[in-house]
Amino acid sequence: MLRKLRVQLQTQNQAQARANDYRNLIRKEAAIGGTLFGPLPKGHRREFFCLDEHTWVWHEEWIDKLGQRHVRNTRYDVRPSGVVKVQDGRGYQALSPSEARNLRDAARLYYRRVMGDLYQNA
Repeated sequence: MLRKLRVQLQTQNQAQARANDYRNLIRKEAAIGGTLFGPLPKGHRREFFCLDEHTWVWHEEWIDKLGQRHVRNTRYDVRPSGVVKVQDGRGYQALSPSEARNLRDAARLYYRRVMGDLYQNA
């Protein structure tokens, strides 16, 4: 009984460690992705990352001149029929051809930077 409990706890600990490692890698990838589009103005925070094989996320936070905090989240879902986005939970929209090209180019640049900066020496 104790052996079974010990094995179960070890398995849970390993799963938690893998989940923590995954979250940490996503955070690092998001930080790299946030730098792809130029320097950030003071008070801005930007992240761009690949959540899974079908989902890209753009997150941006900033403080306006009045000191008010703003947040914008855009999720891009890659589907067999095309790419759709949902921005701040307001419903799905199809991407225009130019926005789809921009996302494709950003994804390619993201991949090169993340692989070179984060995983090259791993």
